[in-house]
Amino acid sequence: MNAKQVWLITGAGRGLGADIAKAALSAGHAVVATGRDARKVAAAVGTHDNLLTVRLDVTSLEDAHSAVASAVAHFGHIDILVNNAGHFFAGFFEELTPAQVRNQIETLLFGPMNVTRAALPVMRQQRSGLVLTISSTAGISGQLFCTAYAAAKFGIEGWMESLTPEVAPFGIRTMLVEPGFFRTELLTTDSTTYAEPTIQDYAEQTKAIVAAWKGMDGKQGGDPAKLAHAIVQLAALKGPPTRFAAGADAVQAFEAKAAALHAQAQAHRDLSGSLGYD
Repeated sequence: MNAKQVWLITGAGRGLGADIAKAALSAGHAVVATGRDARKVAAAVGTHDNLLTVRLDVTSLEDAHSAVASAVAHFGHIDILVNNAGHFFAGFFEELTPAQVRNQIETLLFGPMNVTRAALPVMRQQRSGLVLTISSTAGISGQLFCTAYAAAKFGIEGWMESLTPEVAPFGIRTMLVEPGFFRTELLTTDSTTYAEPTIQDYAEQTKAIVAAWKGMDGKQGGDPAKLAHAIVQLAALKGPPTRFAAGADAVQAFEAKAAALHAQAQAHRDLSGSLGYD
């Protein structure tokens, strides 16, 4: 990659996306910062000679192609795509509506697929590029109250892991970033929608979980500005990691999942190995 890279970042109107845009600009790169409202993106990131702000709703494949075309027209190429845009539908599965679950997956899984689908032809032609997707520890281990969110993030993990060998022959790399709890805007009312309580069996748990998460908002231990600079640092490596555990809690989540998988593999090893034809 060139020393000065061109970054296309989704969801750059606030939170981690805006921090990544600022970190990339401060490192001397060019940035195409996108969001549903380009004016909000400009207000969040500021002005810079190497900055282009573009409207992009990731659920629209047409918007994705338009944003990629604008990036190439302005800067000539795209080196790094950051799939970051998202929101959070929280609640017990039975209380989440089918429409909410579909909305969650449409934004968090099909959205990045749309933008990546638009960007890959550019990267294949130039025989280089990095598709960097913000996942979550909820994509490593499912958890209470996160059925829709985890379903989308687990989908992200499988899609990116499978995409990696498909695009590697063209000099294109991939990187998954799995943050733990960072002080982003994910738990704010603008980003989180809680399922409407409808089932008495879940009522007490719902009340307690919502209160705990609302109390956590703005107090998470992770610093998103530090994460943004770490992402820029990793993206500059000749061989960036295919997965990055972002935060000490994310490292613990990785280790716990690895231990659980190993224990599950061993638990019925003899039975597992006896299932072939005699």
